[in-house]
Amino acid sequence: MFFHIVLERNMQLHPRHFGRNLRENLVSKLMKDVEGTCSGRHGFVVAITGIENIGKGLIRDGTGFVTFPVKYQCVVFRPFKGEILEAVVTMVNKMGFFAEAGPVQIFVSNHLIPDDMEFQSGDMPNYTTSDGSVKIQKDSEVRLKIIGTRVDATEIFCIGTIKDDFLGVINDPATA
Repeated sequence: MFFHIVLERNMQLHPRHFGRNLRENLVSKLMKDVEGTCSGRHGFVVAITGIENIGKGLIRDGTGFVTFPVKYQCVVFRPFKGEILEAVVTMVNKMGFFAEAGPVQIFVSNHLIPDDMEFQSGDMPNYTTSDGSVKIQKDSEVRLKIIGTRVDATEIFCIGTIKDDFLGVINDPATA
């Protein structure tokens, strides 16, 4: 799920960036350092939407660097247990398949795939129904439900299922 939140960060800036463009240099360094990162507490930072406040700088002894407290608004993505997501399959093997929904990688075990789907090995491994009407392979788009998450300091791992009503393949690249 996406959230719009306010975060704070202390930014260190080298004296060569001081001058007329101090604010622009600070904002561009903040965007470069923060966007695309993951904190276990808030989730993945998708984009910075605004700067609320830049505090007074504090000169670091011996280095000349200045530390500025910056308060900024950003959009974050954090998946939750029970959430339904649409994802793209990245890898299929006999244990299940991996899919990505934005920056989150989700594993769906073969026990959480409907019983009528069998693993087919070969040059393009996939899970296929007995009548061949539905196929899950690399680059397939699937709708899945998150049944578990594990949060580390810099990553979020998810376990998903497609063994429920209205879940499964929503777009097959083989038929497109």
